[in-house]
Amino acid sequence: MRPKDRYQRLGRSARLWRRTNEEPPSYWTEALAGAQPVYGERLVHAENRWLRRWEPNRSKLGAAIAKGWTEPLPQEGERWLYLGAASGTTASHIADLVGPAGSVYAVEKSLRPFARLLRLAERYPNLAPVLDDARRISGYLGLVPPVDGLYVDVAQPDQVEIALENARTFLRERSSFLLVLKTASMGRDRSPREHLESAIDAMHRQIEVEEEIALDPFHRKHYLIGGRPGRALFRPVEAYRARPPFRNRDSRVARES
Repeated sequence: MRPKDRYQRLGRSARLWRRTNEEPPSYWTEALAGAQPVYGERLVHAENRWLRRWEPNRSKLGAAIAKGWTEPLPQEGERWLYLGAASGTTASHIADLVGPAGSVYAVEKSLRPFARLLRLAERYPNLAPVLDDARRISGYLGLVPPVDGLYVDVAQPDQVEIALENARTFLRERSSFLLVLKTASMGRDRSPREHLESAIDAMHRQIEVEEEIALDPFHRKHYLIGGRPGRALFRPVEAYRARPPFRNRDSRVARES
């Protein structure tokens, strides 16, 4: 007889679970929309709730968690701004994590994935799709309130600058910052590791980087960078131009919260 599956909460999160009787363990979010998959993922009814498997091949944040990432992560009741939400695969898991008392403002500029994001929001009342370009903050400045976390996955050459400008505009002082760094979008003149070092140098003092992790083999040439706002983030740009070298360590909003 197969042993009963066992699940336990992961870290500080009240809505992130790990199935422990398998190797490697799998990770699951508490499904806000009940027994309905978003992208074909598996669902189980366990611990008196519906859980959705977080597939690391389909989600970069899911890949980071599968490789041991624990902090920072969205927490129950928080507001998050998500840049580059596409059709909502990862955004739906973040919406699960923040729960019904939280909210996710999901920015996407392409119409086709945005249409799927709108349909997803019909099932996720805490998900607010925003049709706009993450470079054009003025387009959604009046629609997004100050947030507790920023998740950026825009795959652009200037992805670091996009992330910093949005962080400066929307992040509260005590908040979380997550940047998916797609090094292939940053040019072929440097190695992925060199692009990572350059990105962290560019964020010096504006973001206090706490962790970075390579997302191989799930997502090649990608890193997740996590941290908190630094003191310089909210100061004029001239205050942090000099940086020391890297050290390793037309519906705009479909629903407002």
